[in-house]
Amino acid sequence: MSFGDPNNPYGQPQGQPQQPGYGYPQQGQPQQPGYGYPAAPPAPAYGGGYAGAPQEMPGGVKAARVMLFVIAGFQIIGAIFAGLGAVGMAAAKNDPMLKDDIQFQQLADMSVGAIWLVTVLILAWGIFAIVLGAKFGSGGNGIRIAALVFGIITAVLGIYPFVLIGLVHTVLAILIAVFVGKADGAAWFNRPRY
Repeated sequence: MSFGDPNNPYGQPQGQPQQPGYGYPQQGQPQQPGYGYPAAPPAPAYGGGYAGAPQEMPGGVKAARVMLFVIAGFQIIGAIFAGLGAVGMAAAKNDPMLKDDIQFQQLADMSVGAIWLVTVLILAWGIFAIVLGAKFGSGGNGIRIAALVFGIITAVLGIYPFVLIGLVHTVLAILIAVFVGKADGAAWFNRPRY
């Protein structure tokens, strides 16, 4: 179809002077940029980072970090109770009134040292949770893997020996493993660091 065709409904109306066709440059007028490829986006400034790397910690990773600190708080409270239990057991072991109590003597057969060992393990697990949470801002993929392992072990330990007390630990640990294991968590821990 051309503009000169009298049957063209989009053509030049009859009786008016002809103008250059669509897409043909006119003589003496400045050119405007035409259609085609758009301009490329500006290059990132020096040290701007990669386009796919998150610049701020994702919400799931922040939540996992908070949950690690909550678990650490519970561990410290548990260590305090276990330490008080060890001190109480050591004091009551030599009580003459409890020498005849069979149930207490069965409980006292467990060494006070074993209770102190459990106390130290509880406290160490809490400190490990604090260190993991503190490293979330600057840590790499190793911190992510350590948090996944921490979450899985904590969930298993929360289920087996401490079914009722460990329920909160189990739920928090599963959420930590899920939030750290998601794609945005992987992107956060694998981001480039300069």
